[in-house]
Amino acid sequence: MRAEEVRLTLKHLIHQHPFEKFLINLENGDRYLIEHPENVAFDPNENGRMRFSVVTRDLFCYATFESVSSIVHQDIGATVGA
Repeated sequence: MRAEEVRLTLKHLIHQHPFEKFLINLENGDRYLIEHPENVAFDPNENGRMRFSVVTRDLFCYATFESVSSIVHQDIGATVGA
């Protein structure tokens, strides 16, 4: 997925009502289950515009949108934005 497409897809998913869980897969094989919209944060710095953070339970990830290989709806297993 292209970086800008990933950014827009994540913004869309965290603002949907009702919220639906989704999984972020990174190119290095890491996977992050997003169970709540507050688990994803975007870097507010204009220079860091292509970065995001994931905080879930005991896990913290700081990544770039370019490192995302796919985003999958957890409940239905459908890839988003592909």
